[in-house]
Amino acid sequence: MMKILVLRFSSIGDIVLTSPVVRCIKMQTGATVHFLTRDPFRNLLSHNPYIDRVFSFQHKVKEVLPALKAEQYDLVIDLHHNLRSLAVKRALSCPAYSFRKLNLQKWLLVRTGLNLLPEVHIVDRYLATAAPLGLVNDGLGLDYFLPPDEEQQAMAYIHRHLPGPYIALVTGAAHATKRLPESRLTELCQRLPEPVVLLGGPEETEQGKRIAAAAGPHVVNACGQLSLHQSAALVKHARLVITPDTGLMHIAAAFGKKIISLWGNTVPEFGMYPYSPKGGKQNVILEVKGLSCRPCSKIGFSQCPRGHFRCMQDLPLSRIPELI
Repeated sequence: MMKILVLRFSSIGDIVLTSPVVRCIKMQTGATVHFLTRDPFRNLLSHNPYIDRVFSFQHKVKEVLPALKAEQYDLVIDLHHNLRSLAVKRALSCPAYSFRKLNLQKWLLVRTGLNLLPEVHIVDRYLATAAPLGLVNDGLGLDYFLPPDEEQQAMAYIHRHLPGPYIALVTGAAHATKRLPESRLTELCQRLPEPVVLLGGPEETEQGKRIAAAAGPHVVNACGQLSLHQSAALVKHARLVITPDTGLMHIAAAFGKKIISLWGNTVPEFGMYPYSPKGGKQNVILEVKGLSCRPCSKIGFSQCPRGHFRCMQDLPLSRIPELI
């Protein structure tokens, strides 16, 4: 039996997108599968039945290298491919397959508008990294495994605040240029004809209060009140998820939800749009095409570099009630 170490250090969405790889390795090869990530993301993987052991580090990979060396791995699948993952591969001195990040192609798209990226989702590119093992895409899509106690707590929250079907509206994202501005979130909530729950982290708590107060009693502010797993559970039980390009978008895809994704400075051409298995629900991408300044980054900024933020300010939110 082979023992394989999978590397992906961050972030929430990227780690969720690796889930088909670990599932296919486990189910198609029978290997023992270990995963190395950073401490903040360990809990995303701890309930995955296809992963036998999770290692994590706080600051530097050297914190876990002695423990990793003791495992005597047969193979490393490097889905992060940076200097830290290189340090791991060198220390373990075993065969490795490494993900091609296509940074040059992304740079060209951002800086010149020239798109040389393949029309292939990053999930399929992750799977191609492990193709020498004989893996084939099982067509089952993404996985996200909720701890039962966290889902129960989330269900209690739903029963207290959301008595019927509801829409989950994700307000947060790691970078401001991926987020819909507060005024536009309020406008969107006012346009939605059914209960809405706002999902975001502690940094969105006050904004969520303002939006709920301005938009009306059909809006429930859950920002800052739930853990990531609990927010994921609210996504799981929502009728529809409206979300920017962020981790909860990929979690929604793992639960097979209908998704309306809102795109600002990033573009679906990067290959990280909602990933659905064959026969899955049709997702809607809402974006402002034709802006010469878009994409302005493959990740994001704290504010629009041009100052106008047209990629989000010009999104046709009036279309959304017709799409739900």
